[in-house]
Amino acid sequence: MTHQFNNKYKSKPKVLVAEDDQSIAKTIEYNLCKAGYEVYIVSDGEYVLDQAKSISPDIMLIDWMLPGMHGTTICRLMRADKHTGNIPIIMISSKGEDLDKVIGLDHGADDYITKPISPIELLARIKAILRRIRPAFSEQKLSYEDIEMDLNAFTVYRGDTEIVLSPIEFQLLQVFIEHPNHVFSREKLIERIWGDNIDVDVRTVDVHITRLRKHLMKSGTDLIHTVRMIGYKFK
Repeated sequence: MTHQFNNKYKSKPKVLVAEDDQSIAKTIEYNLCKAGYEVYIVSDGEYVLDQAKSISPDIMLIDWMLPGMHGTTICRLMRADKHTGNIPIIMISSKGEDLDKVIGLDHGADDYITKPISPIELLARIKAILRRIRPAFSEQKLSYEDIEMDLNAFTVYRGDTEIVLSPIEFQLLQVFIEHPNHVFSREKLIERIWGDNIDVDVRTVDVHITRLRKHLMKSGTDLIHTVRMIGYKFK
């Protein structure tokens, strides 16, 4: 059920979804509400900025193509307004070309996701942004399929089985769970895990990936997919 715009603030993270396709909006709403978010829907681009000022959402999902006003225009106007300038934005679009992603990011979006939208991927991206930008809503547990990670206790379970990982393996798994289906090059993984000021051989990444894969496969199927000549991703 969609909340009305005059509801009082609740402790749940608030998400404003600007999407004119009702079936997509309802699917997003269902999955976000199920995950514990307070969801608001607006279908006309002309009203998005006003609703953002009224609701003060913790994060927004904005469709690239909206009636009344283009999604990129909304992003630009929001970034220029002192009341909405700091609200995180994820752009939603059926356009998957790199140039379109760059355009969306250049207009102020924090992230970009293409249709058809994977609920698991969308939730992971929202959580990743909120952990970085809205610490008050920081989730200390991550999940993907039958894997559960506790970022405070430094524990990983696959089903009922605890998986003991090294710190590097733990960080690699966290990166994969936060960005399912995203292909990471070895160089990008080095940058994220070790930092760009440390000299790490790409083969070191392969060794840690192999170890992580073996740990995970003790209690289930292999979820790490090797993308030839590029890197790795979670299936």
